Amino acid sequence: MPIVSVVILNWNGQAFLEIFLPSVLASTYENLKIYVADNASTDDSIAFLEKNYPTIEIIRNADNYGFAKGYNEALKNVVGDYYVLLNSDVEVHKNWVEPIIKLMEKDIQIAVCQPKIRAYDDKEKFEYAGAAGGFIDSLGYPFCRGRIFDICETDKGQYDDVCPIFWASGAAMFVRAAVYKQMGGLDDDFFAHMEEIDLCWRIQQNGGIIKYIGNSTVYHVGGATLSNINPTKTFYNFRNSLLMLVKNIKSSKVWIILFIRLLMDGIAGLHFLIQGKWKHTLAIIKAHFSFYSLLPRYINKEYKIRKEIKYYHIKSIVWNYFIRKKRIFKELN
Repeated sequence: MPIVSVVILNWNGQAFLEIFLPSVLASTYENLKIYVADNASTDDSIAFLEKNYPTIEIIRNADNYGFAKGYNEALKNVVGDYYVLLNSDVEVHKNWVEPIIKLMEKDIQIAVCQPKIRAYDDKEKFEYAGAAGGFIDSLGYPFCRGRIFDICETDKGQYDDVCPIFWASGAAMFVRAAVYKQMGGLDDDFFAHMEEIDLCWRIQQNGGIIKYIGNSTVYHVGGATLSNINPTKTFYNFRNSLLMLVKNIKSSKVWIILFIRLLMDGIAGLHFLIQGKWKHTLAIIKAHFSFYSLLPRYINKEYKIRKEIKYYHIKSIVWNYFIRKKRIFKELN
């Protein structure tokens, strides 16, 4: 039976650990190891774990490295055939591991897998960060089966399947340890947000498959580190999606795509400004300047890409959502 190592990245998340850790400990998979990787928390997370869960191995990162480097540093100290990157604000069913490992053991090409992610606060609805598996459009804008922009579908069994997806959510991501190491892990420069999409993209360009499995379900609070209305999240989402395009599209068409993206980002900034959300407009401007500063390094950096793939599900999610009024994944074409 393969070793499955669940690694919960924590930063000042004692309250979430108190609520959600018991469900993870109740998992029925026999060969399960549970770690908490702490990003230099300043609350009482470590003391709480040492007092109440002395058998859980704590990995102490030297600083708040964010999601990407936080996991990269932590996983250097983790033993296992599979890593499970699990947010601290996720509740799991006791048998959530078995269906996924059974699927991945049957097909060695499956490198990453994601369970169904529903909202903890409204358990009949899909959750923003991952829902029933992720995709991107030609400009790099992400969306999910079950969630397009801020519209989250009610789970009526429409995604109770197993299917290939483009990206799996970092809130509950199963990944082969060997593949994670081969790909060099997550991109440290991203800090947080979009890094799991970048990793899944690189894995697929090296022959791996990303899958969603609908008979394993978890419940995610979401926004535990940065809420959806936080300008810092806007900054990372806009900057990192641009970096992701430069990394993974190696043909000259990337410059046309980037030009269109920058224009679209400008429109988004104006939209925020009209809404009175000037901090988000400023975050987009800062994201672009940060992108420009990192661009030379990303152009010259060599990445492990065996072959380019068709990465997008549709040309434009913006066009489909705002002009064609397509609000549900199955309406997209």
